[in-house]
Amino acid sequence: MRRALWWLVLTVTGGVRRHGQLPPRGCVVVANHSSHADTAALLAALEARHRPAIGAAADYWFASPWRRRVCRVLAAGFPVRRTGGGMDDLLSMADGLRAGRAVVLFPEGTRGADGAVGAFHRGALVLAEHAGVPVVPVAIAGTDRLLPKHGRLRSSPVRVRIGEPLPPTATPEDARAVVAALHARTPAEPPRDSPVRRRVASVAASRLGLLLAFAWACAEALSWPLMPELLLGVACVAVPRAALRLSFAALAGSLAGGLLALQLANTGLQLPAPLTTDRMRAEVRQELAAESASAVRHQPWNGIPFKVYAAEAGRADVPAADWFVESARARGGRTLTVGAAFAVLGLLLCRFRRHYGAYVALLGAGFAAGLSLVVAGWS
Repeated sequence: MRRALWWLVLTVTGGVRRHGQLPPRGCVVVANHSSHADTAALLAALEARHRPAIGAAADYWFASPWRRRVCRVLAAGFPVRRTGGGMDDLLSMADGLRAGRAVVLFPEGTRGADGAVGAFHRGALVLAEHAGVPVVPVAIAGTDRLLPKHGRLRSSPVRVRIGEPLPPTATPEDARAVVAALHARTPAEPPRDSPVRRRVASVAASRLGLLLAFAWACAEALSWPLMPELLLGVACVAVPRAALRLSFAALAGSLAGGLLALQLANTGLQLPAPLTTDRMRAEVRQELAAESASAVRHQPWNGIPFKVYAAEAGRADVPAADWFVESARARGGRTLTVGAAFAVLGLLLCRFRRHYGAYVALLGAGFAAGLSLVVAGWS
């Protein structure tokens, strides 16, 4: 369960890939350390049958009850004192090693800040010799970009490379040299990108993107036949971090356009409504007569465009305040949910960004097919 959890988290934030395998019996894993995300990377990459246990600084991760619980439950951590008694803490894991567990240690003792592999302490080698198990070097790349020291979480692919077990005569310097060499061979390069995605992302992440989302949704509430969720499907997958802003901009545009459409219809003005049918309008009039403004709650699910509800609400003299509240609930739930879903899809498809153009083509074709079916169903 722990491995599945961290594999899912790292998949959403850019993906995790492993090269190599641990030996079948217990072993001491020595890895470079540049980020708190290193633990998640190893727990996601190492086989669950080894039941990895992670050595964690006792003065930090076990300094309070809640940190201790988090470290034990989510990170399989055990305390290692950094000042006095640390060797005894390590040797207490010998029985687990003999039983087939993998004990993961970061011999640098702290996170590095510049990506270089620091000097190794000798505790890992002493533990392996005491338990009679091999020492396995492992290199981790990409976590320093995923969660930098004193930085915030961002999207980045993570790579874990497992080396061959070290000979029993290996020294801390030898172990460090092997891990550093593995690390140099483990570039966590960003996935190949699509020029189309980069251009869409540059617009979507800017103020122009927010203005476009607002204007598109506002126009759709008045007359424009293409719903704003199509724009969210294009933009939120291209730049997931902008999904929330774009979704709120689209929601604001929908509500503003809906109010304007209601007022215009109330004055007798009829705007063009392409790709709508008389049966749609008859259904909406019936719902409004029975439920007034709350009838708009059906709109996200029945395929009838929002502009039909807004215009018919104006002709039915639905109070503008009631309309705004009810349409905010209905449109808010749908728009924000769709934006969040496309953002998650964008994170999951991060490694396939080079195919973004094909994704947009498939999205457009699927939307066109769905729209045709909806219009035909209401004809």
